[in-house]
Amino acid sequence: MDDLLVIGGGMAGLSAALVAQRAGLQVTLLEQAEAFSEVGAGIQLGPNAVRVLHDWGLLPALREVAAFPERLAVRDARSGAQLGGLTLGAAMQQRYGQPYATIHRADLHQILLRQLQGSSQVDCRLRQRLQAFEQDADGIRLQTEDGSRYQASALLGCDGLWSRVRGQLLADGAPIFSGDLAYRGLVPMADLPPELRRNQVTAWLAPGLHAVHYPVRAGAAMNVIVVVEGPIPPDPESWDHAAQASQLRRALGSVHGDFDRLLQAVPDWRLWPLNARAPMRGPHEHAQGRVALLGDAAHPTRPYLAQGAAMALEDAWTLGRLLAQPDWRHGAAGQGIAWPGLLQTLARKRWRRNAWIQQRSRRNGQIFHAAGPLRWGRDLGMALLGESLVDLPELYRGPPAP
Repeated sequence: MDDLLVIGGGMAGLSAALVAQRAGLQVTLLEQAEAFSEVGAGIQLGPNAVRVLHDWGLLPALREVAAFPERLAVRDARSGAQLGGLTLGAAMQQRYGQPYATIHRADLHQILLRQLQGSSQVDCRLRQRLQAFEQDADGIRLQTEDGSRYQASALLGCDGLWSRVRGQLLADGAPIFSGDLAYRGLVPMADLPPELRRNQVTAWLAPGLHAVHYPVRAGAAMNVIVVVEGPIPPDPESWDHAAQASQLRRALGSVHGDFDRLLQAVPDWRLWPLNARAPMRGPHEHAQGRVALLGDAAHPTRPYLAQGAAMALEDAWTLGRLLAQPDWRHGAAGQGIAWPGLLQTLARKRWRRNAWIQQRSRRNGQIFHAAGPLRWGRDLGMALLGESLVDLPELYRGPPAP
């Protein structure tokens, strides 16, 4: 049996371990934290991401904890004017075969983690921080900071934006602060004014800022994210800084009454500095030899397209499809895997789509925060083109078959 090392126990790592387990591999997953956990933030899952979860048999579990918004509404954060929108709900299901979902990150993390718990094929080890690895024709050798040593046939770096696997594999420096700060909070739905308890995704746009809120926890709570321009905090690697409402209010200035009432209802704010990398430039940034990078380790994506988690799921789904193909098996019993070839194929299949998502997300941020003529053009385009401006068939029909 082939064995696989997965570094990182977030969305990408758990998804990769899941498909490897189902392909019959023995997986060792190393996570540096003391417990498996996710930050208290929501995420949006377009039909492309839901399609992956459906293919893995996880749609029933998703339906128990997610919300399924009926509409995306785009409003001016100052005047409250309706700028545009997109019908979701049944229309999205009919158009793409899967719904549009919103979910708390921790809930999706738990869905994936439950698939691995108790499996004899997956050994999850906590408090294991990568120190160094090396690869050759025979496999991977890896050491963690506590001196533990591991060997495997291949290594998947799923260790996020500040990936240590990437640091050694590509040696391309640290991510760069984007100049934007994301404030996030969670509000019990019962604590919101009735007019704000809508089963929809609402985006608020104004020069230099935007906000998004949507239901999570099967509609029991509203997730709120506000992105403003601001200075980098002392610890840029942290996703979870304490934040003061007064700081956010100073950055926002005057906003529309509906938006203001939403902000007042948030009991606690957390701060997340948005760091970024340039879009992928080629398959070499996805895989080299027996080592591949998945999720944010390979292609960190700004949150302006709501596709970061989806691309991690798509990466893992593509890996699973390749592992199911007999072309990559070799040896007398057909059990061994030609890892360098398989991972290079994964890289070739994924890098252009991931780079496109990175580019599109960055452009969306510029459009969302636009001022002056660009802002006027954006608003006019939404008024004239309607839903066609925000619907993304080339994205939502994915993931592409490997």
